[in-house]
Amino acid sequence: MLEELKARVLRANLELVEHGLVLFTWGNVSAFEKRRGYVVIKPSGVPYEKLTAEDMVVVDLMGNVVEGRLRPSSDTPTHIEFYKAFPELGGVTHTHSTYATAWAQAGRSIPFYGTTHADYFYGDIPCARVLTHEEIAGDYEKNTGLAAIEKFREGGLDPLAVPGVLARSHGVFAFGKDAEESVYHATVIEEVAKMAYLTEQLNPTVVRADRAILEKHYLRKHGKNAYYGQK
Repeated sequence: MLEELKARVLRANLELVEHGLVLFTWGNVSAFEKRRGYVVIKPSGVPYEKLTAEDMVVVDLMGNVVEGRLRPSSDTPTHIEFYKAFPELGGVTHTHSTYATAWAQAGRSIPFYGTTHADYFYGDIPCARVLTHEEIAGDYEKNTGLAAIEKFREGGLDPLAVPGVLARSHGVFAFGKDAEESVYHATVIEEVAKMAYLTEQLNPTVVRADRAILEKHYLRKHGKNAYYGQK
């Protein structure tokens, strides 16, 4: 079942290692098969060098294993909440990449400081709130997703225009139209997080770049009259 998608999800997971976004088993990528409503995701705790396409686990939107001999990632309930809340998503990536996770641990959204950021994110990369003790003791992974979704709802954010969120004290979740694009955005988030950190070290009183720069750079690449790249 979904053999081609399993192979793509495997490759997407391996890209996390290639891009230096994970150590050991610190991350996972999933894809959503919308027609059947199934999620394909990395198995829990399996080292990347040992993964095969057959190891990918298929679950439904209730978290039930539909196919697979291994347990799905422990973050599966978080991925599922994103797919349920944002049907436009086709891929989700989770990492604990160093700089982005540092912002998450600091409880800070990543501010818009320049054009590299604006090329991919239409505003700050948000950081979700702290979970309550009840949320942590309960359905922790599900509540991690719900807190992030709450942040998007409060800010009226589009997960394709701002394709990522920091889970407070935890790490990064990046979004995409497919698994590959979500990995791409996770990679960009890490680089933007690094740039923002260094910017604040060089200038502790720095302020966000002008909104006109954000509008220009984001829309020239993603707007209806975009002119970046080739037709």
